[in-house]
Amino acid sequence: MSFVIYDLIFLVLFTLTIVIFLYTRKHNLKREGLLYLYRTKLGLRFIEWSTKKYSALLKKMQYPILISGYLLMFFGLWMILKVTYYYITSPYLAKALKVPIIMPLIPYLPEIFKIDFLPPFYFTYWIVIIAIIAIPHEFAHGIIARLNKIKILSTGFGFLGPFLAAFVEQDDKQMQKAKKFSQLSVLAAGTFANVLMTVLFGIILLLFFTMTFSPAGLNFNMYSIEMVNVSSISKISSIYLDNGSLVKITSNNKSYFADVKTLNDSLLKGENSVIVFDDSPALRTQLSGAITEIGGKKIRKYFDLNETLSSFKPGENVIIKTIDKKDVIKEFNITFANKNGRAFLGVGLIPQTRSGAFSFFYNLLFFCFYLYYPFIA
Repeated sequence: MSFVIYDLIFLVLFTLTIVIFLYTRKHNLKREGLLYLYRTKLGLRFIEWSTKKYSALLKKMQYPILISGYLLMFFGLWMILKVTYYYITSPYLAKALKVPIIMPLIPYLPEIFKIDFLPPFYFTYWIVIIAIIAIPHEFAHGIIARLNKIKILSTGFGFLGPFLAAFVEQDDKQMQKAKKFSQLSVLAAGTFANVLMTVLFGIILLLFFTMTFSPAGLNFNMYSIEMVNVSSISKISSIYLDNGSLVKITSNNKSYFADVKTLNDSLLKGENSVIVFDDSPALRTQLSGAITEIGGKKIRKYFDLNETLSSFKPGENVIIKTIDKKDVIKEFNITFANKNGRAFLGVGLIPQTRSGAFSFFYNLLFFCFYLYYPFIA
């Protein structure tokens, strides 16, 4: 039986449990706008204990908490504006992403929108992630609020249809009377707690792979890409690669390779920009498989690749060994290109789905970080 069946059974059982729980305790359930809030006193003693025991440390921590709040706010705004710009100027990118710029992380999102570059996102993952994110986030609000003598009235859970949330309810009158520094510290405490949880799970992820994963080589899954303005394309040649699916183009006196169908669609629809492949050694030689050696130097992870490439110069010729899924070893004779004065190979990596016994943990941690962080070398 596949994990999807277990996940759907768990979804049904979880939903029934929540419905029964709320029905038998409906006196604590109140509607506020679109939300149904279930208030409890759960965790209030922990908030009081934490505040009293670590008050000296927490008072000092308010400064980095406040700084991190501003930094995350500006970084988040910058990211949204940047992605929005690419989203608007490149309909092809919007078509490839298949989801709005700001989208709730809901169960089965990759399956619903058929997003191939994301691993499966089951309901089980979603519930665990809600706990990992929401509980430390809300308790951090409560702890910093009590540190600044703001009363905590209740804790609890919010329900918006199938979507769950957690909350810590402070005394709004005391919050409004508090100093501006105290108010901002309380507001920023939640995201700071999430930063700490990210660091913690980063360490867990590192230890997990260290103990369970022994790579044979570095498995890349894309060639380096760029986005060029369609109006800047000055030449489309008849040189094709990859069985005729790629055509060579020239833009701003630089050579690229574009997918024939993508380029045709962009030209016919009058789009402003198109995603193309760099004219790289990896693409020209159709480098494939997991990279195990470059010039006799072993490659096991991205750090090895980056360090090895930095030891070569543009124009140097090397033998690159790879291994495919059938354990077939291949050799490629490659001459490094020049990019910003460094040896350039032209491979990249997007995190992919893992299969096997550890797939649950890998995909869970992947969505905890919600990473889509390609590297280009």
